[in-house]
Amino acid sequence: MSNKIIKQKLTLGLPAGSLKEATLELFKKAGFRITIEERSYTPYIDDLEIECMLMRAQEIPVYVEDGVLDAGITGKDWIEERGVKVVEVVELAYSKKGFNPVRLCLAVPNNSAIESISDIEGKRIATEFIGLTKKYLRKNKVNAKVEFSWGATESKPPRLADAIVELVDSGKSIQANNLKIIGTIIESTTRLVANKNTWRDKWKREKIKNIALLLEGALAAENMVGLKMNLGKENLREIITLLPVLKKPTIANLSKRGWMSLEIILSEQTVKNLIPALKRAGAESIIEYPLNKIIY
Repeated sequence: MSNKIIKQKLTLGLPAGSLKEATLELFKKAGFRITIEERSYTPYIDDLEIECMLMRAQEIPVYVEDGVLDAGITGKDWIEERGVKVVEVVELAYSKKGFNPVRLCLAVPNNSAIESISDIEGKRIATEFIGLTKKYLRKNKVNAKVEFSWGATESKPPRLADAIVELVDSGKSIQANNLKIIGTIIESTTRLVANKNTWRDKWKREKIKNIALLLEGALAAENMVGLKMNLGKENLREIITLLPVLKKPTIANLSKRGWMSLEIILSEQTVKNLIPALKRAGAESIIEYPLNKIIY
């Protein structure tokens, strides 16, 4: 057991639901081990200066603004929907299925006569995003009835609603429910946000900035690997020409006369075609290794 005296703690909100697993994996790569017991909403994290709380992503912005949480992980969509004033510390471009932004979209049945936002006039829309939907309608000078959806939103049309506004990641759920997208309200990425008063506290601000740095480093390392090899100096020019143009390798002389080591960070997809070519060009003892973090 650690004898370290903890003078302060940072209260951090983590998203339950669809973002949970991707968030826990990101924190793991950043160097934080988080474990959640069944039916528990207070995860354990191996940093005694952090206290975690697990909750819905849509709740996190409000609790951060109110100071119940010092900081939290949530989506830009929920920050906008809840209309909160928080410090957006860093954008973390990941979602439950990848690293592209999700879109908040207006969708209707494939066989619907509705083709554009203007055709929504007088219709019924089901969504969790009441505020953003009404704002979108006002912007386009369209009147429609907006009803809160308690879940399974894609299943509402055509019997319970004429259209829906829903987050779209891969788009497979929209297609599976025979819907088509006719408009995008916003694009959204995950954010680390902080309470404004928390941000004025020197210790807590530094702690949050450290977390942000490590999370960014973990994201930067996604789908990247390190590649290390030995080569004779006579093969250096040819091997350099095989490497991606924008990548600058680290080169060092070995104790063996006329030999060098070369190390570089590359896209994982690039490496599978590159290694055989490097071998043919004279590289030896080629090592590919995974990366947890890249700090630029």
